[in-house]
Amino acid sequence: MKTNQELQKDVQDAIKWEPLLNAAEIGVTAKDGVVTLTGTVDSYAKKIEAEDATKNVAGVKAVAEEITIKYSDFGKKSDTEISNEVLKAWKWNWQIPEDKIKVKVENGWVTLEGELEWNYQKEAAKIAIRNLAGVMGVISNIKIKSDIHDGIEKAAIKSALQRNSSIDDLDINVDVTGNHVTLKGTVNSFYAKDEAEQIAWNAPGVWSVDNELIIEY
Repeated sequence: MKTNQELQKDVQDAIKWEPLLNAAEIGVTAKDGVVTLTGTVDSYAKKIEAEDATKNVAGVKAVAEEITIKYSDFGKKSDTEISNEVLKAWKWNWQIPEDKIKVKVENGWVTLEGELEWNYQKEAAKIAIRNLAGVMGVISNIKIKSDIHDGIEKAAIKSALQRNSSIDDLDINVDVTGNHVTLKGTVNSFYAKDEAEQIAWNAPGVWSVDNELIIEY
C-alpha cells in the first residue's frame, strides 16, 4: 500500500508525463487513495486529460477534480459559436446520429439531450466536444433506449468479461433486471472498473449500467 506522499508523487509524475499537461500547473493532494486535483488549465481537454492520467495511477481509488478552466482571449467563444462548432464536429462522425441529439450551451457549458440506441454513440458525442475551444464542461443527459427487445443475456456478459485479459480473474458479479445491468464486486484498478462497465454496455438491449465495483489494490 502506498503512502499518501508516494501516491501524490506518482500522480504528479503521471500528469507531467502527458505532453498536453507537462507545462500545466496542477496541484495534487492524496489521502487514503483519494486524490484531489486543483489548479487552472486553458482548455477542457487538459482538464479531462489530467483526470484520466490520475485514474491510471495504481493506488488511486477516487478522484476529486477541482480544476478550473481559464481561456485566453484567443480561446474564448460565444455560446452560439460553441453550438455551431459542436454540430460541425459531429457532422462527419459516423458514430454520432446528430439528428437525435439536442444541444444547449450556456456560459460555455454544453448540455446534451436525446435518446440513442447505443452507449458508444453517447460517448462519441462527448469525446468529439473535448477539444473545442470555449467549452467549460459537458453535461450528458442522453438516455440509451435500444430497439432490441430480446432479453439481456447475463451469461453472455459474464463470458465477455472473462475473455478480457485485464479483468478475467477478478471478482465481478453481474445482475440483470429488465434492460438494466448492475456490476458488483472488487477490481484492482480504475481501468478495470471502466473496462468492465464498457463491456456491459456492449451487450445488446442494455439501457443502463450501474457500476458498483469497488477498487481494492
